[in-house]
Amino acid sequence: MAKIYVASSWRNTYYPEVVARLREAGHEVYDFRNPPHGGNGFRWTDIDENAPDWTFAQYAEGLHHPKAERQFKADLEALEWADTCVLVLPCGRSAHTEAGWMAGAGKRVIVYIPEMAEPELMYKLFDAVVDSIDGLLRQLPAAGPATE
Repeated sequence: MAKIYVASSWRNTYYPEVVARLREAGHEVYDFRNPPHGGNGFRWTDIDENAPDWTFAQYAEGLHHPKAERQFKADLEALEWADTCVLVLPCGRSAHTEAGWMAGAGKRVIVYIPEMAEPELMYKLFDAVVDSIDGLLRQLPAAGPATE
C-alpha cells in the first residue's frame, strides 16, 4: 500500500476519479479538496473574492492570512507523510512545485497524463509517466481493499 499525495488543479476534471480509484485499490490518499482538518480545501477567493486581480503586495500579504497558513501547513504535512506523489495533468504551478518537492525528498513521483498535450522532456526526472489509471495502479505496490 502506498501513501499518496495527489497533486493537481481545482479545475482538473480527472482528479476525483483518480482519488477514488486509488482508494478503491487500498491506498491511503491525501485529498487537498477535502483536507483532514475539514472544509473544502483552500482557494484564494476564500480570503478575498478579488484575489485573481490582486497586486503583488496583496498576494504577498495574502500568503500570511490564517486560511492560507492553515492549508499550507496541512499540505506540507501531507507531503512529508506521503511516500508517493501522483501528478495529475492538466495542472498548474503549485502541483508541479509539490511534485518537485517530493522528487527532491527522494520520494516516488508518477505523472498521469489522461489527455496528451505538448510533450515535456523534464518529466524524465520523475519515476514514471502513464496515460491511464490502470497504468498508474501498475506503478504502485499492491494493496488490499480500502478500509474506512
